[in-house]
Amino acid sequence: VEGLNLCTSGSATSCEECLLIHPKCAWCSKEEFGSTKSITSRCDFLQNLIANGCDGAIENPSSSISVVKNVPLSSKGSGQTHLDVTQITPQKVALNLRPGDQTSFRVQVRQVEDYPVDLYYLMDLSLSMNDDLDNIRNLGTKLAEEMRKLTSNFRLGFGSFVDKNISPFSYTAPRYQNNPCIGYKLFPSCVPSFGFRHLLSLTDKVDRFNEEVQKQKVSRNRDAPEGGFDAILQAAVCKEKIGWRKEASHLLVFTTDDVPHIALDGKLGGLVQPHDGQCHLNEANEYSASSQLDYPSLALLGEKLAENNIHLIFAVTKSHYVLYKNFTALIPGTTVEILHKDSKNIIELIVKAYNSIRSKVELTVWDSPEDIGLTFTATCQDGLSYPGLRKCGDLKIGDTVSFDVAVEARSCPAEDTSHTFTIKPAGFRDTLEVAVTYNCRCGCTGRAAPASGKCSGNGTYTCGLCECDPGYLGARCECEEGASGDMHHAMCREAEGKPLCSGRGECSCNQCLCYESEFGNIYGPFCECDDFSCARYKGVLCSGHGECHCGECKCHAGYIGDNCNCSTEMDSCVSSDGQMCSGRGACVCGKCQCTEPGAFGETCEKCPTCPGVCSTKRDCIECKLFNSGRLADNQTCQKHCKDEIITTVDVLETDDPNAILCAYPVNNCVMKFTYLELPSGKSNLTVLKEPACSSAPSAVTIVLAVIGSVVLIGIILLALWKLLVTIHDRREFDRFQSERSRARYEMASNPLYRKPISTHNIEFTFNKLNKSYNGTVD
Repeated sequence: VEGLNLCTSGSATSCEECLLIHPKCAWCSKEEFGSTKSITSRCDFLQNLIANGCDGAIENPSSSISVVKNVPLSSKGSGQTHLDVTQITPQKVALNLRPGDQTSFRVQVRQVEDYPVDLYYLMDLSLSMNDDLDNIRNLGTKLAEEMRKLTSNFRLGFGSFVDKNISPFSYTAPRYQNNPCIGYKLFPSCVPSFGFRHLLSLTDKVDRFNEEVQKQKVSRNRDAPEGGFDAILQAAVCKEKIGWRKEASHLLVFTTDDVPHIALDGKLGGLVQPHDGQCHLNEANEYSASSQLDYPSLALLGEKLAENNIHLIFAVTKSHYVLYKNFTALIPGTTVEILHKDSKNIIELIVKAYNSIRSKVELTVWDSPEDIGLTFTATCQDGLSYPGLRKCGDLKIGDTVSFDVAVEARSCPAEDTSHTFTIKPAGFRDTLEVAVTYNCRCGCTGRAAPASGKCSGNGTYTCGLCECDPGYLGARCECEEGASGDMHHAMCREAEGKPLCSGRGECSCNQCLCYESEFGNIYGPFCECDDFSCARYKGVLCSGHGECHCGECKCHAGYIGDNCNCSTEMDSCVSSDGQMCSGRGACVCGKCQCTEPGAFGETCEKCPTCPGVCSTKRDCIECKLFNSGRLADNQTCQKHCKDEIITTVDVLETDDPNAILCAYPVNNCVMKFTYLELPSGKSNLTVLKEPACSSAPSAVTIVLAVIGSVVLIGIILLALWKLLVTIHDRREFDRFQSERSRARYEMASNPLYRKPISTHNIEFTFNKLNKSYNGTVD
């Protein structure tokens, strides 16, 4: 094997130590291996050991996998035996891992058709929801009709909440005990405040839902926030009373028009005991610990919802959409939809949310051991592989997606240690159980021979070496400690002329006894090696990612380089869209080096001057503010847009030279926003609250405008013609006047006048009476 040999460092003194160096290192347990003059390492690459004559005695265990349970995927959910429905395969695998030796297996997941659905409707009954209550009185029938288009097995339940009935959250004065609306002119009568009340267990009799809704009346609390998180937790953990089925998809619809109280708010009312995450419904199905326990935290809500495979749907008014959208990033498996102020769109909202939930699959990992590394590669419906992703979207019912799961043990735990962890699609009841054992022992270790004759009777022979008893030294334990002599000194020099034991030890019984050092261990046949004279990175030996062996860093799996500071892992370079360094750089030592001018960020995701940046930011604006666009899925939006700070304004200012102005069409209007990268690495997006629209002119306006334009153009042409004629006439008149002024005759005479009488002189000759005459005739 060319290059740095990680195995032949000389530091491995046993087979087990050799296996830990690198997954490709093997150990030779053959008794006669090497010679006394040249040290041939028993820990080497497999091909090197074979080349050195160690056939048939090589310890080289590898990771293995066995599928314990593999029931085929189901195609349909509803039937006589719902518990037999399988949506993930395999269901159980067993792994035997050698440290650093990665093994992988494939998981397939399918959203089966006609899967049973349990839907629990949790409604805010504070005073502001009175008009909503009127609009859902027949919700059960209409909702059942719509949901039965998606599943033939649908059940519906109902519960309500207001807030803790203690001050300062509710009106607690004696006059308000029976009617907290006393003195409120707009609504003078309402029922007392309560925390959470379970009204109807899940049932397929939708008429009972309508009956319960029609019985309800609103209440009134003092502050704006509601106690909805108390109600969500009780609906999730009180499985028996709510009636959640194991074989059904669980939907919890939470409707409200205000913000919720969260953990630590209870201190305002003197509640200092954190929520215990347990069910506290009394015989009347009311939350009995409302005045004893604080509100639950987001983390506790997420944990209990995931434990019980519940998809939480926030149905909230538009003014609070952004807040609950942020909650979805902290509570896995949740979605948020905009609820009209009178709840008229609740059925459409629920169906849309259900279809959104059913269109995606995301794997979650439970109880993963710290020394186990997991990497996922998703293969979605487009047939492409997405390294580092464990989620697929845009799925249809019946689609099958695959995930390749690579598992690697980073170290060896104590002997006979085993672990179990679970891979589970979010919101599914189906799970994949993964049992892990560790392959850290060599087979030859189990054949160790104490007081072996191969060790002069003074040690244990194991894996080709002698482990000497206390007080004995030598390759065969043939010498006692303290024995010395010149005859043994030649065996303690690395080469002729070099100092004994490299000057860092004493020669005793053919071998060097290395000195102790305050800096670390000195070792080797000639004390030529130590574990502290290696390259450092930022003052840390081998960057903390390797071991120092004989002056060289032997890097842990996943790291290379002289000082092991270069990671070979590329997961950290995969951007949120699945590309390596966002397609704008290269992954070097586990970090992105951006090559695109203007690109920066951990995965080169920031690039104000790159083409298409406006399109990328547009996706984040659409999904975060309007829950639309290609990233409308909650989890996808939060992952892609986690660094975007979005602010809405009435008037967009564009005078900042560092801000980039973007615009895109929206329903014949134009939505404009500016994009600015902040020094913190986040992006500041300033967006118009409403798209800029121009109203379309009417047909009459267009006709009149055309006619007016034609008339105006005609008038202009006539005016031009008249102007040109006038100019021509004036020029002709001026020329006439000029010629007239230049005429040279008397003003009294007319040069054109001719007299009516004209005179002509004629010369002639004639005879008269034989006489000749010459003359003139007048």
